[in-house]
Amino acid sequence: MDNAPIHLVVDDREKAGGKVPAALAARGDVTVEIARLDVGDYRVERRVVVERKTAADFAASLIDGRLFHQAAALALAPERAVLVLEGCDKDWHETGVRREALQGALITIGVFFGVTVLRSDGPEETARLLVYLGRQAQRSAHGGFPRPGYRPKGKRARQLFLLQGLPGVGPGRAARLLERFGSVQAIMTASADDLATVDGIGEKTAAKMRWAVQEPALEYKTAPRSGRRLGRS
Repeated sequence: MDNAPIHLVVDDREKAGGKVPAALAARGDVTVEIARLDVGDYRVERRVVVERKTAADFAASLIDGRLFHQAAALALAPERAVLVLEGCDKDWHETGVRREALQGALITIGVFFGVTVLRSDGPEETARLLVYLGRQAQRSAHGGFPRPGYRPKGKRARQLFLLQGLPGVGPGRAARLLERFGSVQAIMTASADDLATVDGIGEKTAAKMRWAVQEPALEYKTAPRSGRRLGRS
């Protein structure tokens, strides 16, 4: 999955700007499609829409009032929305816009519109950010995010760690479950009635555990005459 090319759609008006699309085209791990986007400058893996603004663009759109209209359009997009701000400290200083005004705008965009704001020091880094976004989007789609925090060593410690990911199961309940059933596999396949016999589990926790690990049964409608399966109900 990590070797799959990242799919990027570049707005045709952004392509005219040059450097970011050129940096993307020079990479061997992306496929670039040029199209007219209704919102944003880039669409990443069909899951993230990205608006790119240089420091000068951001300041100009803040002054003329376009900025918050664009932020609202990003927030309403079906994809996750990201605003990439491109420029070094010198670029931002040269805009002539007070720092308080810039910070206020960023608070409004990030907190109240819910648009993620990322920083870049130039076109090359913007291109790299788009690739990183694409790679993370691929991993997210395949459930590939690593579990953060403590990483236990030893089989029993890992078994207990896995069990504590189930609803209502803490260290004590995990240990009692493992003692009663002998393995994580046996716990995952145990019935709710059997789980409820473990001290401290009870019917409610057992039902939540089964809900977390059990796939719903597939139900089919049957044709009255032929008996063929028509599909899920």
